[in-house]
Amino acid sequence: MKAYVRHSMGVVGWMEKPDPVCGPDEVICRPLALCPCSSDVHTAWEMDGAWLKDITLGHEVIGQVIEAGKDVKDFKVGDKVIVPCTTPTWKHPDIQDGDPWDAGGMFAGINFSNYEDGVMAEKFKVRSADMNLCHLPEGMPYEKAIMVVDMMTTGFHGCELANVRYGDTVVVFGIGPVGLMAIAGAKLMGAAQLIGIGTRPNCVKIAKEYGATDIISYKDGDVVEQIMKITNGRGVDVAIVAGGDAETLGQAYMVTRCGGAMTNLNVITGTNEFKFTYASCGGGFMGHKTVNGGLCPGGRRRAERLTAMVQADRLDPSLMVTHTFHGLDSIGEALQLMKDKPRDLIKPIVICD
Repeated sequence: MKAYVRHSMGVVGWMEKPDPVCGPDEVICRPLALCPCSSDVHTAWEMDGAWLKDITLGHEVIGQVIEAGKDVKDFKVGDKVIVPCTTPTWKHPDIQDGDPWDAGGMFAGINFSNYEDGVMAEKFKVRSADMNLCHLPEGMPYEKAIMVVDMMTTGFHGCELANVRYGDTVVVFGIGPVGLMAIAGAKLMGAAQLIGIGTRPNCVKIAKEYGATDIISYKDGDVVEQIMKITNGRGVDVAIVAGGDAETLGQAYMVTRCGGAMTNLNVITGTNEFKFTYASCGGGFMGHKTVNGGLCPGGRRRAERLTAMVQADRLDPSLMVTHTFHGLDSIGEALQLMKDKPRDLIKPIVICD
């Protein structure tokens, strides 16, 4: 089969690979729709390591089962499935400690393009199929369903980690696709004042549709000063970092009120350290602020719950799809678009027709 791979850092392309072999509790799928992700850009152009040589890229996919292992009970050949980007093994003892996403080591749950080949190929394998796959509801467009697998679960997780409550004031740094889903999730969890930080007109428009009450632009001055002004000097109950750089972490911590919570969802590259100034950490971390971050949850029940929210029209995540490509061969063009990030881009999708 052919697969789209990272040959070496900064070098990507197609290559022939052996077909994946189906284990007893696994399935083999063909892709129906794919989305390149910023994480694919990090893997292909910014990370290096022997384990990444010729690894197949991709972790956002809707698929169709073409082979099922003998122990798979709930999925059969022909089924269309939503494939979470995080697919834990569900067999490691760490599962019993309540953190399946990192069971077996950090990022062990997101094995696509990390520990094993990803999904940008004519065929791909999904482990622990009964525990990880979700049936694609009849009639649900791929554009909606594919946002469940990563963007929704990641953005919503930021709200969960920060324990957003009714009436909270929440700020989201960065209103790309993850930040937009954080805004949508915060509204659903009961946030009152909901501040988004970003400048792209299409992102600003959708942020408001998802529930943002205020938009701040770094072009209008220091974002910390702007946040403090519109919160009357109190700061926010919750700060969610979904974009920016290492400096953004300090800004988020600074605007979080005493006793509040800050969560980082952003993959920050280009630095070996994060620095908090004495001013940003509020007198030496004496403000009883909670700082958290985590890998987006995956697994079947998570995907089913988020899919149910889309079915019930609680939100329409397909609003984030700005560019549509057709045919598996266009995956390279779509990934390059994700790397270049033109101003009108939010999320590209490849329909494998």
